[in-house]
Amino acid sequence: MSDTIYDVVIIGGGPAGLTAGLYTSRAQLKTLLVERMIMGGQVMTTTKVENYPGFPGGIDGPDLMMRFQEHCQEFGLETSYGEVENLIDRGETKEVVIDGKPVQARTVIITTGAEPAKLNVTGEQEFVGRGVSYCATCDGAFFRDVEIGIVGGGDTAAEEALFLTRFASKVYLIHRRDELRATKILQERVFANDKIEPVWNSAVERVEGDSSGMKTVVLKNRVSGEQRSLDLEGLFVAIGVIPKAHFLAEVLDLDAEGYILTDAECRTSIPGVFAAGDVRKKLLKQIATAVGDGAVAAIMAEKYLMDAE
Repeated sequence: MSDTIYDVVIIGGGPAGLTAGLYTSRAQLKTLLVERMIMGGQVMTTTKVENYPGFPGGIDGPDLMMRFQEHCQEFGLETSYGEVENLIDRGETKEVVIDGKPVQARTVIITTGAEPAKLNVTGEQEFVGRGVSYCATCDGAFFRDVEIGIVGGGDTAAEEALFLTRFASKVYLIHRRDELRATKILQERVFANDKIEPVWNSAVERVEGDSSGMKTVVLKNRVSGEQRSLDLEGLFVAIGVIPKAHFLAEVLDLDAEGYILTDAECRTSIPGVFAAGDVRKKLLKQIATAVGDGAVAAIMAEKYLMDAE
């Protein structure tokens, strides 16, 4: 792999990366897409996607991503699994270090996305996999007929709370404010579900348990200051995401939150390096916007290569 110079190396296999790979492969640019874990990104943990055009009634996230992959395969996109450790600008070429091995590329598109944010409270890390989870789709079935909680107030928290009612006997929706930020249709579904009980103005103070797993979540009311304990078998965290661009902190311009700064055409601070999807600074983070970004970044990479000839 190290002897080859690719026209494009794409880092990340979510909706933005797969879309970019579709466009560059279709343009007959020699492209390598590198994914660290699983093709499809965060969408692989989504129960049902209802706001991606073309799928009335919705489609399961993994099913949608399988269609993305099949489409890319039609045009011969080359894919590989590995950890990208560094990106080095060498002028006309860029060096992408994958699992310690350098790969040469004329352009790079970064689509590493974002990962779930943590509560950073006592007991959280201790009970990950033993009650604490960041993926309802992955772990919901382990919590049949027990009481659980989910932390958050946005679309993801609302969607996952609804999904978890398939298994749990009761779902406490714990939110630090007195109203949800989720879209109205999701709020209506949450409030209409008898299994979901909102817990307003509350933040998790700590998670407690024993060798068998978590048993209790201690909450603090942000208005009254009072503490309350809930006996729960599971706690799902859905409080947002953190961009996966830490390995580029010394390479590209990032904002204070760690998102890659780009212009409207997805260009980063290094010529020939582009960023697309949830890893770049932008207003809206949705599958549809990631797809749009991936298309723009791919076209801009193609234009950059044409201008360099």
